[in-house]
Amino acid sequence: MAASAMFAELPNGLQIQPFTGPIRGQVILPGSKSITNRALLLAALSKQQVTLQGALFSEDSLIMARALEKLGFTISSDLNQRSFTIQGAAGQIPNAQANIYVGTAGTAARFLPAVCALHPNGVYYFDGSAAMRLRPMKGLLEALAAQGCTFDFEGEAWQLPFTMKTCGLKGGNIKIDASSSSQGLSALLMVAPLAKAPCKIQLSSTIVSEPFVEMTLAMMHSFGAKPSSKNDLFEVPLSGAYQPDSLYAIEPDATAASYFCALVAIHGGTLDLPGLKLRSLQGDAEFIELLRPLGLDCDRIENTWQLRGAGIKKLNTHQRLNMNRISDTFLTLAALAPLLGSAITLEGLAHTRSQESDRIAAMEEGLEQLGQSVKITADSIEIAPAPLRAATIRSHNDHRVAMSFGVLGTFNLYGNGKAWLQIDQPMCCQKTFPDFFEILENLRCPTLS
Repeated sequence: MAASAMFAELPNGLQIQPFTGPIRGQVILPGSKSITNRALLLAALSKQQVTLQGALFSEDSLIMARALEKLGFTISSDLNQRSFTIQGAAGQIPNAQANIYVGTAGTAARFLPAVCALHPNGVYYFDGSAAMRLRPMKGLLEALAAQGCTFDFEGEAWQLPFTMKTCGLKGGNIKIDASSSSQGLSALLMVAPLAKAPCKIQLSSTIVSEPFVEMTLAMMHSFGAKPSSKNDLFEVPLSGAYQPDSLYAIEPDATAASYFCALVAIHGGTLDLPGLKLRSLQGDAEFIELLRPLGLDCDRIENTWQLRGAGIKKLNTHQRLNMNRISDTFLTLAALAPLLGSAITLEGLAHTRSQESDRIAAMEEGLEQLGQSVKITADSIEIAPAPLRAATIRSHNDHRVAMSFGVLGTFNLYGNGKAWLQIDQPMCCQKTFPDFFEILENLRCPTLS
């Protein structure tokens, strides 16, 4: 089922209605995309049937599930229960041939070729959206080529679309460049227990978004593997098919939580986010600490974050923050910048230029349209607050651009609740958070929920 069939259509130009008072209520967040797509893969490589509870149902997770079905895995889903049930194939890849379309899903694009590499004699065709064809794949594909896979590229070398032929994963010493994306490293780690020999995976460069690799290692342990890491070396002993428990709970998405943390920081009030753990697998849970100086408070009890605020506090001096570890949330903070009272520089972001959009350029464009003073480098964005003005923001078909500016649009610029910010292509949020704008409106007008 397509994500568009599950949630309400939105107008191409969506006006964001400002909030006129403090926030009250709770938000049920979608499941983590990163955890859901890793868990789908790990369950497929297991010996038994596994049910994923609290899973994300969105464009990205449905692309991953459909691709695994094309590889021969049996998957059933229950939208109402937010669950996937996967019948593991004992570490085997059932189908020796498949055509796989990954859309804009970076996790699917990078995880699935590594899975296919396990087949002793497979032929697989991969393609994706126009945007995905531009995103970096070279680090992973070069590592798989060194393991014996061969590739026939239709266009640019090391990019989608391509046909790959496989001969099983040899294992042994593997080098990978993870400077553009950590997903290739995560892909190799997850399939390594099923290689022909124990794997030693060596980074040949600095790594970006390291918390996602930490998530991968933790999930592999939960599913029964025993990877270890020290500095830039990862060792994975042979353990065969994964042996997890029959139920695996997916955490709510911490990046999605960042938008509601920002919302409470702006408007004050109280908001509960049920399901978020005291100790999260997700690095983006660290984002909340960046908002404490802005007046946001959070009680993290065992299974709920309780957010409180009294309105945003202004910064007194220029702030410089390295966002590399939690780069998906830099857009949330950049969208808050017009309200902060002092300039802010966010750096460590070079890799975000090759994601769903060039995110540095997209945020620069949107903020300048809103009257802000913006300077960018290859790696950073600096925003100096200036009076806001009304504008229509291009989302660049990037869900994080749309949601970040959507939060800013709730600011009551004119003091009378009149809309001043419009988002184009808001349906791009189907990628990870299909009902984001509906939830936003329900918080503004609780009687609608």
